[in-house]
Amino acid sequence: MILGDYDVAVIGGGHAGAEAALASARLGMRTVLFSVSLDAIGNLPCNPSIGGTAKGHLVREIDALGGEMGKAADASFIQSKMLNRGKGPAVHSLRAQIDRKTYHREMKRRLEEQEGLQIKQAEITDILTEDGRVCGVATCTGMEYSARAVIIASGTYLRGKILMGGYSRESGPDGMFPANELSGNLKRLGIELRRFKTGTPARIHADTIDRSVMQTEKGDGRITPFSFETKETGENAVDCYLAYTNEKTHKIIRDNLSRSAMYGGMAEGVGPRYCPSIEDKVVRFSDKPRHQIFIEPMGLDTKEMYVQGFSTSLPEDVQLEMYRSVKGLERCEIMRSAYAIEYDCCDPTQLYPTLEFKHISGLYGAGQFNGTSGYEEAAAQGLVAGVNAALKLLGREPLILERIDGYIGTLIDDLVTKGTNEPYRMMTSRSEYRLLLRQDNADERLTPIGYRIGLISGERYAAFLKKLEMTEAEMKRIRSVTAPPSLANPVLEKYGSAPVKTGVKLSELIKRPELDYEKLAPADPERPELPYDVAEEAEIKLKYEGYIKRQLSQAEQFRRLESRLLPDDIDYGSVYGLRLEARQKLDRIRPKSLGQASRISGVSPADISVLIIYLEKQ
Repeated sequence: MILGDYDVAVIGGGHAGAEAALASARLGMRTVLFSVSLDAIGNLPCNPSIGGTAKGHLVREIDALGGEMGKAADASFIQSKMLNRGKGPAVHSLRAQIDRKTYHREMKRRLEEQEGLQIKQAEITDILTEDGRVCGVATCTGMEYSARAVIIASGTYLRGKILMGGYSRESGPDGMFPANELSGNLKRLGIELRRFKTGTPARIHADTIDRSVMQTEKGDGRITPFSFETKETGENAVDCYLAYTNEKTHKIIRDNLSRSAMYGGMAEGVGPRYCPSIEDKVVRFSDKPRHQIFIEPMGLDTKEMYVQGFSTSLPEDVQLEMYRSVKGLERCEIMRSAYAIEYDCCDPTQLYPTLEFKHISGLYGAGQFNGTSGYEEAAAQGLVAGVNAALKLLGREPLILERIDGYIGTLIDDLVTKGTNEPYRMMTSRSEYRLLLRQDNADERLTPIGYRIGLISGERYAAFLKKLEMTEAEMKRIRSVTAPPSLANPVLEKYGSAPVKTGVKLSELIKRPELDYEKLAPADPERPELPYDVAEEAEIKLKYEGYIKRQLSQAEQFRRLESRLLPDDIDYGSVYGLRLEARQKLDRIRPKSLGQASRISGVSPADISVLIIYLEKQ
């Protein structure tokens, strides 16, 4: 029985599914989102935080393109902090502790109020296809919904299994029902699946913690919002706390390693290298006498505290002993036990850069289903998948973000070109163009693209152009202002900078490492009152303009290689001079350009030279 007719069906209501559904509907597609539970929409099953190193960049890029995560985070944060302020602007990353329930309500409301979008609680067990393209989905109750495009954003639900010591059971995160049947359907469709694993620490009762012996971690005095549209923010409402494991903690873990699901042989999936369990930390870094753990509130109306850095698959009795060995947690009571969770996901090299499957037209993957970890990585992929599903049905050119466009482009290119053998996490070190891809200029890089697609309104785009105009005007003014020694030297002396004997341009002074826009205010009496983000952008561009020019030159070389397109129907087996491994890898990935081909593992510079000669002959 067919219960509905849609353009786009989204499977999953997590961060990937929410962004995919909103993007599709906002581009005029009749969209339906299916979730195994409406209470799981926008859920934060692990740490109730958004952003962090490189992840904050992703959230701002999502917002610059017209996505929703940043706005929902701004409406539900309880503590906000800009990380890495002591380093250069390339690695400044916004992070916010989130009220978990408020975020869920915010995202669910935004989905419910979106015109053209329906939300349904149902488990999808089959993706229906006809002549190599999708035509709908079927639920566990046998009901069918027709759809011209389907986006899989299943998170950790596909054959989800909870592991805790010697105990295991089929489950999604947070005790939700798993999705056990869809995996079989995907395999029958020829999709290669693999098994990944992640974990989460225990939640402990706030009243059983001794905060007085811990280091207090406060939020920023001046709060920076995630969304470029957020003009007024709330205030920091909570503190977080820093504690440390010790040798007693580590002995408890070592003595019970055989009881860990990971080390006892129960775990099948591959876990994340960059977010290891406490067992992994103790084993891999045996020389370290202690490890940091952060105690962070789950919300304003709950006593639950999240223990970041203490994820484990040890049994509950060991968990309690281990937690109570930490100074300040001697009396702690566990409210929710820690666990590891295994789940099915796809090999992302089966996808085009649009996130559409190569062999099934109209089928897209997004989020942890594509092998990533993290809410932000999921939301970024969901937005791209939702946009591309809509653009394809509209007969428009797809959205393909390059590595030089943003961290989203780097993320997707890494997945579809290189693949991943473990849950992929975005880090600033993954990008070759970190100084160009700052979190402060995400709007400058991506808002024109969002406007062209149709996710950025005319009003917002006009405000964006006004900001650019103000920034350029301020940069021009700073370059023209000469500060006389009488004004400059008191400032220079105050901050330990070499004095000047003659007048000096403010644009030269601002490049000194010990000086910045605010510190130079006394030497700049005619400085206009400007919005903080305008002044910040002008300062960064002037302070680092030499380095920026150098990276722009590198980026131009990259563009030239990316512009050398490879034919869709190229037969790599017939290209004389290619090594066997290169032929196999190129035939599997089907890169769209020489640039993408050069990033495939197993394709050498000599192979690229062969392809260049082949293209020239063609």
